[in-house]
Amino acid sequence: MAVVTDLGITASVRQTKVLDLTTAADELAFRRGVHLEDGTAAGKADRAFHDRRTLAASGTEDLDLAGVLLDAFGAALTFVKVKGLFIAADITNTNNVVIGAAATNPWAALLGAAGTLTLRPGASMGLMAGAADATAYAVTAGTGDLLKVANSGAGTPVTYDIVIVGASA
Repeated sequence: MAVVTDLGITASVRQTKVLDLTTAADELAFRRGVHLEDGTAAGKADRAFHDRRTLAASGTEDLDLAGVLLDAFGAALTFVKVKGLFIAADITNTNNVVIGAAATNPWAALLGAAGTLTLRPGASMGLMAGAADATAYAVTAGTGDLLKVANSGAGTPVTYDIVIVGASA
């Protein structure tokens, strides 16, 4: 099985201001992207996980990045390096989706052992390592491989989409 990946982040902004005889404009086209061929070295990835998941009210889950998640074909995935992580909270959520700070064996490469990131309803986050980055965001099986995802409150479930791209070595 081969994995070829294009990851990207884009922000396009146009600002205008009416002046006496003209309209001034400022246009921003901010784009960053990385293309990853199949493999495990810099500029390569050989593992991909994606899913839509739902957490019960006040629920949490620890996503084990080393040996528990399954790819689209049902094979167990072991990430040694995460090269791309994208998470989107469903716009219909009432509560927030909170990422990070697993109680044991936290994947600390992104947010540290105790850091969290809050995604309000409809919010998304994206992270990608550069093409020349051979280390990316390291995963340590058994001691640093759990990505916690939590529902911030009681009363209603939350749904989120997640995409993880990485390498097995």
